[in-house]
Amino acid sequence: MDGAEPSPRPPAAELSHKMPGSEPGLRAWLVLGVLCFVYVLNFLDRQLLSILAKPIQDSLHVSDGQLGLIGGLYFALFYCFISLPVSWLADRTNRVRVVSLACSLWSAATMACGFSGNYPQLVAARMAVGVGEAGGVPPSYAIITDYFPPGKRGTALALFNLGPPLGQALGVAFGASIAAAYNWRVAFIALGAVGLFTAVAVFLTVKEPKRGGLDPARVTLVTPAVGSGFMDTFQLFFSRPSLWLTALACGVTQIVTYGAGNFTTLLLIREKGMTLKQVALYYALVVVVGMGGGIFVSGRVIDRFTRRSRQAYAVAPAISLTIAVIPYLGFVWAPSWPLALVFLLGPTFFNYFYLSSAVALVQAEVAPHQRVLSGALLLLVMNLIGMGVGPTFVGAVSDALHKSHPHHSLQIAFYALLPVYGLAIGLFACLAFVLRKQDTSSRGLIA
Repeated sequence: MDGAEPSPRPPAAELSHKMPGSEPGLRAWLVLGVLCFVYVLNFLDRQLLSILAKPIQDSLHVSDGQLGLIGGLYFALFYCFISLPVSWLADRTNRVRVVSLACSLWSAATMACGFSGNYPQLVAARMAVGVGEAGGVPPSYAIITDYFPPGKRGTALALFNLGPPLGQALGVAFGASIAAAYNWRVAFIALGAVGLFTAVAVFLTVKEPKRGGLDPARVTLVTPAVGSGFMDTFQLFFSRPSLWLTALACGVTQIVTYGAGNFTTLLLIREKGMTLKQVALYYALVVVVGMGGGIFVSGRVIDRFTRRSRQAYAVAPAISLTIAVIPYLGFVWAPSWPLALVFLLGPTFFNYFYLSSAVALVQAEVAPHQRVLSGALLLLVMNLIGMGVGPTFVGAVSDALHKSHPHHSLQIAFYALLPVYGLAIGLFACLAFVLRKQDTSSRGLIA
C-alpha cells in the first residue's frame, strides 16, 4: 500500500516477539529497567534542590521565592523549550544516543551545582541541568512504546514512571544522608558522578528498536499519509482536543504536584520539626510506598479499563484527584511530622494517576514517527504550567506572608493550592467527554 514493499515474514521462532499483542521478551524488560534507572537519576538530580533546600538556604542565603524560581519557572523555561528541538531530532536519529548524551549533560551540570558559590552560579548550573534533562524522557517514552505491544504499554510506561518516586525517594534517602554526614555540596557531586557512568551504560547496552514495529496494522498503514515535519506534528497535537486537553489537565495537576513537592521537605523540617536524618528515612519511605504504589497501580488500572472504554484515560485521574483532596488537607494541617506523614501517603498515592494515563493516551493517538515530539509537546505544556507555575507560586505566597505569619507562611501557601485540585478534576472530566464523543463518532463511521 502507498508504494511500500511488504515486510518479510519473520521466522516462526520470532513471531512471539514481533507480532503486535504478544508478550514482550526479556530484552524489552531489560531495556525498560535501564531506562527507568536513567529516569530515576533524572528526577533524583532534579529534586536534590528541594530535598536540600534548608542547608542551601542557610549556606547561600536564598529566600523561599528564589528557591521557587530556580526550581520552577527558570528550570521549566529551559527544560520545556529545549525539549522540542531535541525531540524533533530524536524522531529522526538514534533515540538511544540522544538519551545517553542527555544523561551525561545533566549529570555534569548536577555536579556543577555542588560547586556553586552564590545564587547566580546555582541558577546557571540548574539551567544546564534543565537543558540536559530535556533530552531524557520523551525519547524514552518512544523507545518503550516500540519495545512493548499495545495492551502492555500502560504497565510498561507505569513501571518507567516509577522513576520520579524512586528518584525522589533515593534523593531524600541518599541526598539527605550525605548532606547530614558531610554537606549539601557533596550530595550534588556524588550523585552527579553516578549519572556519568550510567550514560555510558545506556550507550553500550540499549539497542535502538524499529519505529512502529509492534503497532497494529491500522496504525502502520496510516503512518505514510501523516506529515512528519515539526510543524505537522505541532499542528496535529494542538488541533486534536484529546491531545491538548490531556496536556492542559496534566499541567494544572502538576501545579499541585510540583508546587507541593518542591517544598514538602522544607515544610516538614521548618514547620513540622523533622531533622535531615528523619527525612532521609521516613519521608523516603512515604515517597516509595505512596507515589511508587500509585503510579504502578495506575498503569494496571489503565491497561484494564481502557480495553472497555478510552474514557478511562481521563476518568481514572479525575477520581484519584478527588480522593486525594482530604488527606492533602490533613497533611498540611497536621501539627506534628509523624501525623503529617501518615496523611501524606494519601496524596502521594492518588496525585499521580494522571501520568501513566496521559503518556499512554498520547503515544497511542499519534503515528510512530511522531511519538518523541508528541511526548515532548505533552511535557512542554505539562511542565511549563506545572513546573513553571507551581513552585514559583508556592514560594511567592510564602514570601508574601512571611512577615505576617513568620512561623506558618509555607503552610498557608500549601492551602492556596486547594482550588487547583478542583480545576484539574474539571479538566479531566472535560477530557472524558471528548474521548466519549470521539468513540461515538468512530462507531458511527464504522456502522
